[in-house]
Amino acid sequence: MNRIIAIVGPTATGKSALAVELALALGGEIVSADSRQVYRYMDIGTAKPTVDDRAKIPHYLVDIINPDEDFTLATYQELAFNAIDDIQGRDKLPFLVGGSGLYVRTVTGGLSIPRVAPDPELRHNLEDRAEHEGCETLYRELTNVDPIAAEKIDPRNVRRVIRALEVCLTSGVPFSQLQQSSPKLSTLTIGLTTAREDLYRRIDARVDEMIKCGLVKEVKGLVDRGYSPELPAMSGLGYKQIVDHLKGEITIDEAIQRIKFETHRFARSQYAWFRPKDENIHWFDIKNEPFELIRNFITQSSLR
Repeated sequence: MNRIIAIVGPTATGKSALAVELALALGGEIVSADSRQVYRYMDIGTAKPTVDDRAKIPHYLVDIINPDEDFTLATYQELAFNAIDDIQGRDKLPFLVGGSGLYVRTVTGGLSIPRVAPDPELRHNLEDRAEHEGCETLYRELTNVDPIAAEKIDPRNVRRVIRALEVCLTSGVPFSQLQQSSPKLSTLTIGLTTAREDLYRRIDARVDEMIKCGLVKEVKGLVDRGYSPELPAMSGLGYKQIVDHLKGEITIDEAIQRIKFETHRFARSQYAWFRPKDENIHWFDIKNEPFELIRNFITQSSLR
């Protein structure tokens, strides 16, 4: 068995809930493709699977590192393939679930990723330059050394610009050499979608529920544990805005509105990532269920 089912799409479309339902029905286990759910102590703001869901179905690559630990795309790929091999070795069906497009692509697209370890001194210098010279300066430098990578990276994404430069300068290999090879897995990719207005309503309701469930307390707990607000893990949606509130820079109502607005923007960027880059995604409105398509995929795979 080398088949896998990926469930992708923007945030708040119900990917996790559908994955649990499918895994229960089809004898599956779930591998997270979420760049934030890897961190411990960050449960509410990352919308991790519930304790009940994790008791029903094994989930992999959730709660595996502390917020101040480095975690590269290459590390994710290695751990994801290990988890998938383990699941398939027990005759179970792996579900790859999440909205982090690059994480999904590293598994389903068979990307070959340079294993370049972080260089703390170089990274610190680049971060210092970004703070004093502006990320635009680093982005122009990346454009000079690796224009292909620069074209695919948002100039405002300081973390990715720095990582791309770090790879180029440390290894001498362009970061863009994430060469796509033949996928190792037979993959059916399900995309969940809904009308834009409905998506925004779902996002806003989720943010309100996060606040109700204790997001402010969660963020304060991270700061009290000594995790710096400057850490990449703390730059995620919800965490940055609540940190600003805890600093007294904005009110809680302003923080909530900023979280909602930024999550709307993030959802639009997720659509931009998935739609043009993978014509093999089978899109389903969240009101519909992909059971028939999945059963046909499993049957056809079994006959090969």
